[in-house]
Amino acid sequence: MLDNLTQRLAKVVKTMRGEARLTEANTAEMLREVRLALLESDVALPVVREFINRVREKAMGEEVIASLSPGQALVGVVQKELAAIMGADLGPSASQLNFATQPPAVILMAGLQGVGKTTTVGKLAKYLRENTKKKVLTVSVDVYRPAAIAQLEKITSQVGADFFPTQPNEQPVAIAHAALDYAKRHYHDVLIVDTAGRLGIDQDMMSEIAALHKALNPIETLFVVDAMLGQDAINTAKAFNDVLPLTGIVLTKLDGDARGGAALSVRHITGKPIKFAGVSEKLDGLEAFDPVRMANRILGMGDILALVEEARKGVDIKTAQELEKKLKVGGKFDLNDFKAQLVQMKNMGGFSSMIDKLPAQFQQAAQGANMDQASRQVRRMEGIINAMTPQERTKPDLIKASRKRRIATGAGVQVQEVNRMLSQFEQMQAMMKKMKGGGMMKMMRGLKGAMPGMR
Repeated sequence: MLDNLTQRLAKVVKTMRGEARLTEANTAEMLREVRLALLESDVALPVVREFINRVREKAMGEEVIASLSPGQALVGVVQKELAAIMGADLGPSASQLNFATQPPAVILMAGLQGVGKTTTVGKLAKYLRENTKKKVLTVSVDVYRPAAIAQLEKITSQVGADFFPTQPNEQPVAIAHAALDYAKRHYHDVLIVDTAGRLGIDQDMMSEIAALHKALNPIETLFVVDAMLGQDAINTAKAFNDVLPLTGIVLTKLDGDARGGAALSVRHITGKPIKFAGVSEKLDGLEAFDPVRMANRILGMGDILALVEEARKGVDIKTAQELEKKLKVGGKFDLNDFKAQLVQMKNMGGFSSMIDKLPAQFQQAAQGANMDQASRQVRRMEGIINAMTPQERTKPDLIKASRKRRIATGAGVQVQEVNRMLSQFEQMQAMMKKMKGGGMMKMMRGLKGAMPGMR
């Protein structure tokens, strides 16, 4: 997201080395690059103008202290203003859902067709169940698309929430009343309502969703917007904001090739906080939005907190502790341990998800890596290990030519793939011996040689 901005800022920081102070002259070039990057990222022109003016005002005469260069100091100003324009100025509580009402708390989801609204309802149900321990009921009032009702029922079942069944011949407001009554009688904490969308704004859709809002009186009305819409997202957000008292925004598809302008513009246009961001197609791919952390990621500072959170969810702590204990007492890193590392990496979202959250200097260590190819090779390596006997996994030295042929046949690969996997395992084994608590940079350098696709 916003790769252009990251690259341009890095370029200008280099050109400003040696300056002792931020002045109008040396700030002008930086702001020009920022302005172009924002416009190329589909940020709305009024937002760009205000943002540039705020940065210029804060940056002029800023003293360069300690070891900071003027470029780095200006990046600090840009980071603060980026975070502010995405909602940091509203305070930390603004991005949290409001449950201060008698249950069930009704969450109304609004947005155009195709932005990922129905999937987001399922993701939100999963998020609330796992992170707030809420009993969640979902319902679809999209009577115009029976497939949307079936889709929500399937997703809701997958995430372990409850679904209120509906029929296409029913009226949306009647469905909403019935679902709310059901939620009250069955002691649900939250009712999430998936509304109908259109390919574009029309009066019928707006009238219907306004009637639903009046009938349900939701505690939260969330506008779901596709981050890849660019300038169109601004017009859509304004139209919904004029009709509904929106309480927040959910950005979807931030994992795509979005230029990211919607993230900066929609909050500014509506004045409402971004509450969630969809970061993958998986049902656990919904993150609470933090403007400061997003600003850090945009500026190449990484999001280590998100990486830690993913690690907490994806890493089997017991397995990690057992491996650490084993290595401390002189145990040998074997193929069972290697497979466990591959599985935990997959659970954290794979290479691309991990590296995307690291600061720019760490990302450069993995520059040129084909992450999709790396992910495919990880799956292939796991398959090869699965084709081995327990003895072979514990004692890889036993694996000679005849065993390699058998393993290759069992895994459905060529013998060369088995050789390559064993070579990468040996590199990882050697790296584990040398690590002994070493830093992240040492690990990244080791990964470039030891793991697939990272050359």
